[in-house]
Amino acid sequence: MAEIILNVDVREGVGTGNARAVRRAGAVPGILYGGDKAPVAISVNEKDFRKSLYTGKLLGHLVTLKYGEETQPVIAKTVDFDPVTDRPMHFDLMRVDAKAPIKIEINVHFKNADEAPFSRAGGMLEVVRHSVEILVAADQIPEELVVDLKGREIGETIRMSDIALPKGASATITDRDFVIATIKNSAASQSDAGDTTAEAEA
Repeated sequence: MAEIILNVDVREGVGTGNARAVRRAGAVPGILYGGDKAPVAISVNEKDFRKSLYTGKLLGHLVTLKYGEETQPVIAKTVDFDPVTDRPMHFDLMRVDAKAPIKIEINVHFKNADEAPFSRAGGMLEVVRHSVEILVAADQIPEELVVDLKGREIGETIRMSDIALPKGASATITDRDFVIATIKNSAASQSDAGDTTAEAEA
């Protein structure tokens, strides 16, 4: 089961006025939806919610919702923040079956760029996709999708097939092996090469 537990209360009302009252009471209003049940207005203690947020394992991950003695696996789909104070203002939780596959967007992380041959040769990584939507069991959602750049050369293309996915997971785009990033000559290195050629010709 998930590492994070959110202890929630059920809200009696909905709407802007109710949400403001919840915030004044030191909680964050939210909505629980999905499955074959109706949406439910809920709230979570703001301090506890912030602690869960700062772990980096709340948004887009499997967490356990707890209401009294009842528990439910859920995915934290979205969190809205105040643009000035960065205070969490509202959140959405989606009911899931922990073992059932769901569609979710996962960030792509590139590692070992400094050790790669293209970096030493003055090349640059041009990222086409910073995240990828995959179909994966809720209890197998990865923290990130990792691309190891070690050994990569200028001119290479990194595709979805280069990323290792959890067992049973797959990209939701299935009709092609789409591009994640390309490795190119940087503008600076191309300029240096042009200057060198011009000097040689002179």
